[in-house]
Amino acid sequence: MLQNSGAKKTDGPGLVQSTSIPLSPLPGPALDGRIVACEACPRLREHCLHVASVKRASFSKDTYFGRPVPNFGDPKARLLIVGLAPAAHGANRTGRMFTGDRSGEWLFRALHRSGFANQAECSSADDGLTLDGCLITAICHCAPPDNKPTPEEIDNCSPFLIESIDETPWRVLVCLGGMSWNRVGRIIGAPRLPKFGHGVESLRSDGRIVIASYHPSQQNTFTGKLTEPMLDAIFQRARGLL
Repeated sequence: MLQNSGAKKTDGPGLVQSTSIPLSPLPGPALDGRIVACEACPRLREHCLHVASVKRASFSKDTYFGRPVPNFGDPKARLLIVGLAPAAHGANRTGRMFTGDRSGEWLFRALHRSGFANQAECSSADDGLTLDGCLITAICHCAPPDNKPTPEEIDNCSPFLIESIDETPWRVLVCLGGMSWNRVGRIIGAPRLPKFGHGVESLRSDGRIVIASYHPSQQNTFTGKLTEPMLDAIFQRARGLL
């Protein structure tokens, strides 16, 4: 497990800690349990609980999860996907990363076509979806207002991301969006990641590869900035590298 340090320290191949990120050890139950129990960000906790109480009309009969959303997938994954944060009426409702919203529909269709998911459907936490060789995490595990976590909130959540990167035996890491790309770059250290762009790759000194992708948000998919063939190409590339 990563520890606090007054200077940069390498903890495993290619993983360089940045002293600007809080690196307190996280004792206690398993990582997912600690994520769900986290109360570090009052603004985020208040927002998630408010959304879970008020609900969207179309989900009025649903019981919202309303807590920090844990990682989803195979803990022994060779593909690690890092997203931004749960959607208020998506993962904050269903309790599973990228489940119950349009972004997830795009992501899991692509993962299914590339052989990382057993199905494309992602409607609820009990819909039968499983991932093979793939784990999904995020730089923020609570749904933020306007989909915009603050820098401090991302810092508070970074120990979970650091542990996910450190403990998952990934060979390929896909960052969904520029914020994820920048945060991952701060964590893994040298060589510095290049400027973010869809399909940009960075080969690490240990042979692992980090790939950038536009996030499958409605802002990107509705405008055509991200198309399904573009997203498919990212995960087909990842598959080919494993």
